[in-house]
Amino acid sequence: MSKKTIRAADALLEAQKIAFAPFIFQSSVTLKKLGVFDLIFDSRHDGGITLDAICEQLSISRYGIGVLLEFSESADIVSKSEDGTYELTKTGYFLNYNKAVNVNLNFTHDVCYKGLFHLDEAIETGKPSGLKELGQWDTIYEGLSQLTPKEQQSWFEFDHYYSDGIFEEALKRVFKNQPKLLFDIGGNTGKFALQCFNFDENIQVKIIDLPGQLNKALKNSADAGFENRISGQEINWLKPNPKIPTGADVIWMSQFLDCFSEDEILKILSTCAASMNAGTELIIIETFTDRQEFAMSKFILEATSLYFTVMANGNSKMYPATVFEKLIDDAGLTIKEDVPLGEYHTMLVCKKN
Repeated sequence: MSKKTIRAADALLEAQKIAFAPFIFQSSVTLKKLGVFDLIFDSRHDGGITLDAICEQLSISRYGIGVLLEFSESADIVSKSEDGTYELTKTGYFLNYNKAVNVNLNFTHDVCYKGLFHLDEAIETGKPSGLKELGQWDTIYEGLSQLTPKEQQSWFEFDHYYSDGIFEEALKRVFKNQPKLLFDIGGNTGKFALQCFNFDENIQVKIIDLPGQLNKALKNSADAGFENRISGQEINWLKPNPKIPTGADVIWMSQFLDCFSEDEILKILSTCAASMNAGTELIIIETFTDRQEFAMSKFILEATSLYFTVMANGNSKMYPATVFEKLIDDAGLTIKEDVPLGEYHTMLVCKKN
């Protein structure tokens, strides 16, 4: 990448924005929560809305709304006309109404924000040092079922936003060879299992996950009427010598392996390879950093890597595809198909050597 030419004054402004980034973030969250952004946007056809009118309609002090809007104007989130009316800028509009931005904003605020203060400790120790802000677990996955409802909502909305969109496209390939038994490794809440049940009336799914997530997935499947087609196995991949059953036609892992270090990924892949026969397909779905068409996508993924560092486990990240290609080979597997899915994802269909 070539170096961009930038004036010293502009570079200094960008540096100051980084220095005060938490102020921009929290003031934006506050304006959203208070309904100020909505009120400003709803007034756009009237030429905007004044500070006094905002304060009157929301019953909040002129001082409070004033300091927020003054700073947001400097941050180019709102604009103020000569007659004192406010409107949202394009940035402000996306900040308030774009789904992806809101998923990321809530995830950052509710799950990551306090923990990020401990990022230096996480880098030094290789442990998720910020996780203590949510609870006393070794990894966030052990505590997902114990998070507050708001934390759970923001975590799962983030997780599902970057996975659910490709399920429909992926299912066509998953069922290409009419599998009868699918292992869903890292099944989470069971959303993919439910899609499988609705796609094919004969499929049996075994979810393999930590106890908290597994119990929730089994309950969700049973509540949907699929109790006779779902089963489960508890597993902790961080324990020595993990094992999974044999007999699967398809082993499915969607955005699962990025939750582990390279050594741990190799252990998981090798365990799966040991359970596979010549006909078993191992299907891996990931968002590889070196396969993103847009700079924004790469930026989001690399920010997510810091979540893994400080909150999730301390040693994983969003990986480039080149890393996975080597690990798959080292595990005794061969990539038979390499297929792009949606805006972010890649599907790797692997067979045993």
